[in-house]
Amino acid sequence: MGKKYHSQRTPTKKTAKFQPKLHHLFIMAFLGLALSGSVTEIWLRSGGLKSNDPTAKASVQEKFDSNGWPLMLPPPPANAEVWECEVAIVGGSLGGTAAAYHSMKTGATTCVIELTTMMGGQISSQGVSAIDESLLMRYQQVFSTSWTHFKNVIASQEAFPAKYSYLKPGAVVADTNSCWVGNLCFTPTAGAAAAEALLNEAKLSAPRSRWGTQIAFKGAEFSSNGDTITAVYGVRRKPRNPNYIPLGRLSRELVPWYGWESNDDFEKVAIRLQPPAGKQMIVIDATDTGELVAWANIPHRLGAEGFATTGEKHAVADNPECTQAFTFPFILKIADDKGESLKKLKTIQPGYSKEEHRKDYDLGRYPMFVGNSFFNYRRIVSLLRDNPFKAIPAKGDMTVVNWNRGNDWGIMNPPLIMTDEQIDASGQRQNWMGGLNFNALKEGENHALLFSEWLIENYATSEFPLTHLSGVGSPMPTESGLSLYPYIREGRRILGRSAYGQETFFMREQDLRRDMVGGRDFRPSTIGITHYAIDMHGCRYRNWEPSKSPSSAPVNEDFVKPIYIPLESLIPLKINNLLIGGKGIAVSHIVNGATRIHVGEWAVGAASGSTAAWIIKQQDLSLSPQEIIYRKLVPTLQKHLASQGIVLDW
Repeated sequence: MGKKYHSQRTPTKKTAKFQPKLHHLFIMAFLGLALSGSVTEIWLRSGGLKSNDPTAKASVQEKFDSNGWPLMLPPPPANAEVWECEVAIVGGSLGGTAAAYHSMKTGATTCVIELTTMMGGQISSQGVSAIDESLLMRYQQVFSTSWTHFKNVIASQEAFPAKYSYLKPGAVVADTNSCWVGNLCFTPTAGAAAAEALLNEAKLSAPRSRWGTQIAFKGAEFSSNGDTITAVYGVRRKPRNPNYIPLGRLSRELVPWYGWESNDDFEKVAIRLQPPAGKQMIVIDATDTGELVAWANIPHRLGAEGFATTGEKHAVADNPECTQAFTFPFILKIADDKGESLKKLKTIQPGYSKEEHRKDYDLGRYPMFVGNSFFNYRRIVSLLRDNPFKAIPAKGDMTVVNWNRGNDWGIMNPPLIMTDEQIDASGQRQNWMGGLNFNALKEGENHALLFSEWLIENYATSEFPLTHLSGVGSPMPTESGLSLYPYIREGRRILGRSAYGQETFFMREQDLRRDMVGGRDFRPSTIGITHYAIDMHGCRYRNWEPSKSPSSAPVNEDFVKPIYIPLESLIPLKINNLLIGGKGIAVSHIVNGATRIHVGEWAVGAASGSTAAWIIKQQDLSLSPQEIIYRKLVPTLQKHLASQGIVLDW
């Protein structure tokens, strides 16, 4: 169980900087390669930077500050727009939305930066606008007040974007909600509207707060001793075209979104998040892939782990390439578009053959339209609002497609989430571009679009014509009809500090399972609860080389105990003013299979926002998340969490 985490680099002496000409050539070359989507592969094949030029060696040394933290190269523009924040949240994900809501409700001036055009993460920009909860939690209604409130806010939003309001004029989500994956399904645009409404409600308690979409995280600055983040940087883009909508092809959008410089499509403004004078700032990484954690190389794990690493019965072997499959959801509508959307889909030219993609597609035992159907599973619009288990869908109904044997993409040739070594080799340690492999994104996009084509070709009939929705005014508002960002089931997961008998803390399989011994009781420091099956969407290589995936780990929810999330799982090593606000908490690859769903991510986000703001309200500059534990203040914090309606016991 002693696998070492990725350690920080040893700080090095400062020497001469790049000569300007070489510096500019390096940046131009990197951006050119990045735009082609092949920067990582080319750099790795070439063996990285090789030069006998002393100025090149100096540049390697000056990529890090005196404490080993990465420097941003090129540096942020000097005229960055300043946001003063007591709580700074990187990522407007579902967890980030929960964190911001609870932070503002506690009274802290809160800032959020979000990459995409939508707040809400899973329920909006990632297209999983169908709430999935454990049956046990639903039956016993052990939900935090804010989660229940947020679902009610969603249910009150307009059911359609304006373009489709003619289907049922004046309808709200509650009037069109009928699916069988859960109790609440809705359009991604309704999810985004609900997130904005919730944040505006909370802002009344912290009126100086602000948030923004279309802002990419770029890096951070640190205190002189290296244990505190003193500023967070982002770059905001403003489309030059007033009718702009995203491509829905993230593989082509990351570089223009993340670059500092304005381009033909966007005007750019640098953003600096910093604490108000004389105050502290708590930072929350609420991105689904752990962007801040990855950029700074804060100790973390990625992918599957072996028994020697975790001590878990079903852990097979370490494989950082084997994260859970990601998905680009899309929306199908029962409507006849005279074959127009199918015609567009047929123009897709995948890197892998269409035949290879199609081998994965299978609806299994589920019929397309009748009874317990594929279509009704995540039906986000039901015009008749009939029984989703029995009724056939009506003309005009819509479903969001997120299907294991369909648009899931778990192929690791190449893996989506870049390892530390790949980040270094690509140049993203200094010039952050999202930490995702462009080619993996591209094939995931192709796989989803080809699945839509396959569904229409094989299941559309005169009675049930199918249209792939896309474009301006669509419920998934992108040119391709794919989600703005993939649904990320698993990203980078931090390692916590010493706690509960571990030198570096993380939650393990036996902590969750009813039928295993060795589980620990986290109630003394719990900050939230969740529950779900251990649900794994696996990984594989194209040639079926062993993936080292823990394929025997999944179990239904009956084998899983109520999951108590301890404060220690939110606190990373090395940085004192940082918390995790989403999927990236200190859990194993197997445990992530149960904690990653909507309500679990909300629980973590709510706890991180409440905790961060509570620290600010103590007006003690020496108080940090870890100090809450050292000073035995957890019971006091738990009282605050309970006062905000966060459920701590079950």
